[in-house]
Amino acid sequence: MQIGVPKESKNHEYRVGMTPGSVQHLTRLGHEVWVQTSAGSAIGFSDAQYQHAGVVIVNADHAFAAPLVIKVKEPSVKECSRLHAGQVLFCYSHLATARTQASLLADQVVTAIAYETMTDHAGRLPLLAPMSEVAGRLSIRVGANALHATSGGRGTLLGGVPGVAPAKVVILGGGIAGTNAAYMAAGLQADVTVIDQSVERLRALSGEFAGRIKVLMATEASIANAVDEADLIIGAVLIPGASTPKLVSRCQLKDILPGAVLVDIAIDQGGAFESSRPTTRDAPTFVEQGIVHYCVTNMPGAVARTATQALDNVTLPYIVALADKGWQQALADKPGFADGLNISDGKICHTAVARALAQTS
Repeated sequence: MQIGVPKESKNHEYRVGMTPGSVQHLTRLGHEVWVQTSAGSAIGFSDAQYQHAGVVIVNADHAFAAPLVIKVKEPSVKECSRLHAGQVLFCYSHLATARTQASLLADQVVTAIAYETMTDHAGRLPLLAPMSEVAGRLSIRVGANALHATSGGRGTLLGGVPGVAPAKVVILGGGIAGTNAAYMAAGLQADVTVIDQSVERLRALSGEFAGRIKVLMATEASIANAVDEADLIIGAVLIPGASTPKLVSRCQLKDILPGAVLVDIAIDQGGAFESSRPTTRDAPTFVEQGIVHYCVTNMPGAVARTATQALDNVTLPYIVALADKGWQQALADKPGFADGLNISDGKICHTAVARALAQTS
């Protein structure tokens, strides 16, 4: 099969769909891989390395013309227009908050398989997990920087110093992203509280951190009380394929400490804060009602080499299955792979995505 790997076009997005090692595996299996010129050059994967792996270096039009297109981020409107009937697009799609792209892909009868909705035999999200780990860890670093007075924040050091209390960090969501955020925040000696709606998850976190963090059951009251006293609030909630619930309303901002920071890891799915809006790496933050918001939609792109390698580790077996068997057989053979199918035969076929789009119509 011919497989296209375009260069990512999103603002400061340096990740690439496959590393030279992955494409070499595919070419040795007899597949032809087309990689767009300089697709990985910003993170040390040169065209020469790809060519050594057996790749054909092409322009963007050729990369988007392959029967199977592998990307990282969701396609832009322009990229959607390059695709045509019969192609398979395999990437993070986030269509629940992208009505235009969803309509274009459906109209052009593209088969769209989304990384973020695929599950494994245990119902986990194997292709979202590595980026959640990266984003969770990054959230504390970017949040700490945004807390600097020079960035508009409260001027608070996460870990404090002897005689001065540490910053209070509240993490909404105890999944992979939230857990990794908690590790980073606790490692910096911040005062950390994780809020989640699962008692089982809270028990697991309590044992995992051995008392180094606090855990709270998610209720409107517990969330409101915690965020009102927090210096840094991390939105790390995920509902696969669906828009993220708004856990902090715009009217609540007036009760939050001036100069506090909200980092919205969930912004790709609409965001966990009502006041969130997507930002870019060129302008990563904005201030509303005195509260600093960090809502960059491609957070892992800041550490693009690490993120690409982490993603590559989990996507390669699925890409091989698609290339070897075709998408229909590949989805039938691998448990949970079919949960990634978002668009097929001109229709939105993932229930949560369809419901989210219907709610925003």
